[in-house]
Amino acid sequence: MIKPDAVKNGHIGAILNDIIAGGFKIVAMKYTRLSAEKAGEFYAIHKERPFFGELVDFMSSGPIVAAILEKDNAIEDFRKLIGNTDPAKADAGTIRNKYAKSIDANAIHGSDSDANAEIEGNFYFSAFERF
Repeated sequence: MIKPDAVKNGHIGAILNDIIAGGFKIVAMKYTRLSAEKAGEFYAIHKERPFFGELVDFMSSGPIVAAILEKDNAIEDFRKLIGNTDPAKADAGTIRNKYAKSIDANAIHGSDSDANAEIEGNFYFSAFERF
């Protein structure tokens, strides 16, 4: 998911280019905006964390681009491509190193497991919306 900060800053095309250049196939993509309620549902795993309210506010602050990607070893390779959550610690050339401004406004979200990728993909897309 390309987050509101990266969308607002005009980085959709560059980020998608990096994803495609990284060998990923986009099988579904949607430009949308999360309501506070939907953002809370998506990040429910963090509900008890002190940053939850700020996260929900941020994620509902503007449009996002949700996508389902395919590639062998997709989770591990995507995590390398996007870089550390803190862009100041992200390796040079990673998406967060190039396009994120802070640990809170970090440009992109990537699933951390196959199970979560399925849950998150189903959150945004039905089977009929996938290529």
